[in-house]
Amino acid sequence: MTIQLTGLGVPVEPRDADLWARAARGDREAFTALFERHAQAVWNHAYRLTGSWASAEDLTSATFLTAWRKRGDVTLLRDSALPWLFTVAGNLARDEHRGRTRRSRLLRRIPGPPHVSDHADGVADRLDGEARLQRIIDAVRALPAAQRQVVELCLLGELPIGDAAALLEVAEVTVRAHLSRARARLRALLEEK
Repeated sequence: MTIQLTGLGVPVEPRDADLWARAARGDREAFTALFERHAQAVWNHAYRLTGSWASAEDLTSATFLTAWRKRGDVTLLRDSALPWLFTVAGNLARDEHRGRTRRSRLLRRIPGPPHVSDHADGVADRLDGEARLQRIIDAVRALPAAQRQVVELCLLGELPIGDAAALLEVAEVTVRAHLSRARARLRALLEEK
């Protein structure tokens, strides 16, 4: 979605804040423009958080559904919807992980039939890239909450430190300190595995 500047004939992309405000008033085209602008970045972030294409697709859909539902209640930070969308995706990923963990505990209590491996399991075992990513995701989940949030936003989400600091309502130096500690801890966690 572009807008022509009066008399100049120069196309200008509307700012996220303008699109968000229009979407909050019910403008579906404005929300569609936000979706098209940020869906790939949200999917990439969700994939980095989960290590699964299918989960990333589900998280992306759920993130934008949440955005649509809360569009009137949210004020964008620094004119970009991306930090808020990344935060929503991170929260949804953590909720899904907790739910999956609870379901897994329940399933372990129920005796089941013997496991029969199939071709899909063999293919999945050979995808060592996804296995490495899962190790990283597990290591990130093991970090203290403040460090995990900074890693998810700055390293996985590739947000600038200033944006992460504003979103988390802390000083930039605090974000840098959390990043430094998190990197050291992640190196230690990943080397011991």
